Amino acid sequence: MHSLPVFLRLTGRPVILTGDGEAADAKRRLLERTGAVIVGEEDKRARIAIVSDGDAVTAERLRARGVLVNATDNPDLCDFTLPAIVDRDPVLIAIGTGGASAGLAKALRQRLEALFPARLGELAQALFAARGAIKARWADAGARRRRIDAGLAPGGMIDPLRADAVDALPDWLAAEGPVEGSRLIAIALLSGDPDDLTLRAARLLGEADRVYHAASVPAAILDRARADAARIVADVPPADPGEGLSLWVALDGAIA
Repeated sequence: MHSLPVFLRLTGRPVILTGDGEAADAKRRLLERTGAVIVGEEDKRARIAIVSDGDAVTAERLRARGVLVNATDNPDLCDFTLPAIVDRDPVLIAIGTGGASAGLAKALRQRLEALFPARLGELAQALFAARGAIKARWADAGARRRRIDAGLAPGGMIDPLRADAVDALPDWLAAEGPVEGSRLIAIALLSGDPDDLTLRAARLLGEADRVYHAASVPAAILDRARADAARIVADVPPADPGEGLSLWVALDGAIA
């Protein structure tokens, strides 16, 4: 991973913007949407700058002051890049290519714009407002997470790709039925390339509480698991994998 994606709050903060023309106008509109205070290069309070014309001299001068710089069309002088954005406030989806191709980022954004419902932000806000009720409904943290995962899964009651998902939230919260019990699922990898993961395998990695895996499984595969999922090297599948969803991952042919 060449960069760490972050969402930076700029409301009320000074941000330097230099350059003129259409590129500067576009960056100005973007900064105004975030609530940033747009200032000139002389403002010593600013710690972030966008050099809209990519001028190397200006970029180097600002970087020498310790300012983090984005220099348009000059990736070698960029401390950060500006992603293409799908905005479903408060849900933000950012697509970056590390400055390799703004056109590719734009094309991906356009695909995602068509995929995500306009009311996706409403679902996020409703889930936030219902946090207390969700915690009261499922007091156990593991059970609560599994319920949320099941609700948001493809075809679930609050599947975020459903246009009416926010309307289904009360019914999901009131739904009866046992929490899905502990499971151990085996995943036979076709190769060590994460691009060869099936959709099912990628989904399970994103949901699992723990991943038992052969030592030969590459880190690139394990990186697709949840960040907080336990990763446990093992020679054989565990007899007692623990509560929730556990996976046994090995290259095809090593699955017992």
